[in-house]
Amino acid sequence: MRKIRNTTRLAFGAPRRQLKSNRTPQPDRSVAPTSPNEISLPPAHTLAETRPDTAFNTAFPILAMLSFCHLLNDMIQSLLPAIYPLLKDTFRLDFGQIGLITLTFQVTASLLQPVVGIYTDRKSMPYSLAIGMGFTLAGLLLLSHAPNFPLLLLAAALIGSGSSVFHPESSRVARMASGGQHGLAQSLFQVGGNVGSAIGPLLAAFIVMPRGQTSVTWFAIFALLAIALLTRIGSWYRAHIPAHRKAHASTRKATLPRRTIVVTMLILGLLIFSKYFYLASLSSYYTFYLMQKFGVTAQSAQLHLFVFLGAVAAGTLAGGPIGDRIGRRYVIWGSILGVLPFTLLLPHANLFWTTILTVIIGLVLASAFSAIIVYAQELVPGRTGVISGIFYGFAFGMGGLGAAVLGEIADHIGIEAVYGICAFLPAIGLLAWFLPAIERRKPA
Repeated sequence: MRKIRNTTRLAFGAPRRQLKSNRTPQPDRSVAPTSPNEISLPPAHTLAETRPDTAFNTAFPILAMLSFCHLLNDMIQSLLPAIYPLLKDTFRLDFGQIGLITLTFQVTASLLQPVVGIYTDRKSMPYSLAIGMGFTLAGLLLLSHAPNFPLLLLAAALIGSGSSVFHPESSRVARMASGGQHGLAQSLFQVGGNVGSAIGPLLAAFIVMPRGQTSVTWFAIFALLAIALLTRIGSWYRAHIPAHRKAHASTRKATLPRRTIVVTMLILGLLIFSKYFYLASLSSYYTFYLMQKFGVTAQSAQLHLFVFLGAVAAGTLAGGPIGDRIGRRYVIWGSILGVLPFTLLLPHANLFWTTILTVIIGLVLASAFSAIIVYAQELVPGRTGVISGIFYGFAFGMGGLGAAVLGEIADHIGIEAVYGICAFLPAIGLLAWFLPAIERRKPA
């Protein structure tokens, strides 16, 4: 009988002195761990990561708001490449100058994102999201009235600066509100951006292209709405800073040798290079490819771009939950290498099969990034901001560099030849074989 009482007391509330004497609390068996790093965490280090009921009541509304703000942010940003045909005719730009605009935007974002991540890992800035959106708003207004090419570059730089703040901090908030399902949270966050990127060209085709450059001003309404929502998210973030710091302190220690971490990060970087160089060929030059090869109109090409970006959004949503279930390493492997047969066929397809192939490529290739982000966060625990900043920044940088390099190549050998060269990039996905297993598979 005494043994039963002691067992009951341990189950429903042991004395304070007994709890303090146990320096290694047992994990909560009701929540399946997603990685070895989570196995050693105390069961009550943060409400959002250990109690599904709390995550349902508080975290999912925040994730929904965050995803919607990501939609607005990337919808605004996608206007820039969507109106390239208009800018090319208005300012008489060549492909090299168009690539330079993209490079300015991407490099501005990529250089600042790791800096923002490092700083906010040390000092929380709950309202930095709203401030970053203010830079995006300024760049949007300048884009709508820029009279020359240098001011177009400045507008692209301002939009990139806003992105440099938005993405690493939003990724941190998504992880805080994840309820332990980090892949799902990242997918929900990223799918908002992908949907926004798909909507942007569609709105550009029906609003900006017929009415001209100044009609971009109308999109300032969406930026103001995003600032209001991000201010609300900042208040939630500020209220959860104590729990976030406690969780951050408990997960700082890495579990792998430093050399393994460095090699793995290099492999992940090469995989992102492969993914975003290829995506740059589609997001920046797909409309020109369709117009030149198949003779479609600019509006029709924009609709095809919308279909492709919609497939990217669907693939992003699927990648995170699948990675939570079967392991992110397998998602990374299958996502990047799996598109190789389709990219090899694309340069030889007619218009109908080009549309089909780009949908498949978008679905499969897009599932990799959320898996890569969460995999890297678990590889280096406790560095959410800097890891998010590095990978978002590197992804933006590779996209910008790809746009600039491919633009110069297109000026010399033609846009169709570019797709023949880029078709081999997904073969780099073979490197995913060397990624170490750092996570456990969740039970069905």
